[in-house]
Amino acid sequence: MPLRLNDFLETAEQLWPRAGAESWDSVGLVSGDPAAEISRILLAVDAVADTVDEAVAVDADLLLVHHPLLLRGVTSVAEDRYKGALLARLIRSDCALLAAHTNADVVASGTSAVLADRVGLESSVPIVPGDDPAIGLGRVGRLSEPTTLGRLARLLVDVLPATASGVRVAGDYDREVQTIAVCGGAGDSLLSHPAVQSADVYITADLRHHPASEAREQTKLSGRGPALIDVSHWASEWLWLDAAAAELRRAHPELDIVVSDIRTDPWDFAIVR
Repeated sequence: MPLRLNDFLETAEQLWPRAGAESWDSVGLVSGDPAAEISRILLAVDAVADTVDEAVAVDADLLLVHHPLLLRGVTSVAEDRYKGALLARLIRSDCALLAAHTNADVVASGTSAVLADRVGLESSVPIVPGDDPAIGLGRVGRLSEPTTLGRLARLLVDVLPATASGVRVAGDYDREVQTIAVCGGAGDSLLSHPAVQSADVYITADLRHHPASEAREQTKLSGRGPALIDVSHWASEWLWLDAAAAELRRAHPELDIVVSDIRTDPWDFAIVR
């Protein structure tokens, strides 16, 4: 029997339960007919013009993204506004849109867990665990052997897809590190968490000037606290797409699951003096 979108939504709920989403989040089906038949799915971090064009070009029946297109309230989906234009193009092309955001961050195979695995952390656990200790925000674990902060940063350059912003580091290049905390996506809200503070280094994205500067200064004063590694938000979460695709292929081998390689990091280039 052909697979219907509604059946796929049940699988998505099992993998990334909506109950795990933050209260401010907007996850789930954005557009599309739950009764429609689907055979090909495109996975991407963002629903932007390039990934929508790709979904249409590969004849996808569903575009599954990490970041919700309608995260913040809108009052119009007119086609002279980009969100309206994207939705209209998807609807006209019979391509549904589904978002799995913070509900996909917290699961045992979520964005931070995938990042922790690619970094090489062993027995990583959530920084902020939920009722189930395997589920929660961020991850913290240990490398099998110590390395230096500089080598760890170079490892991230190799592991993550290339972006204009690259990998930024606050700390001594030769500092020995072994206990690593990670949070895919924007993670400066966890800077003061005890699990992060007791780590040797914290890897996340979107570290703003003031929180990063304050954390750095406090570490200098107290002699305790993690070095900081700031990576691209998009890159830190793009790794999750392959893991999600693998789970979906196991659940639905009849589907054609495609992972987008399009870079949707918003920065095109950087000039360094």
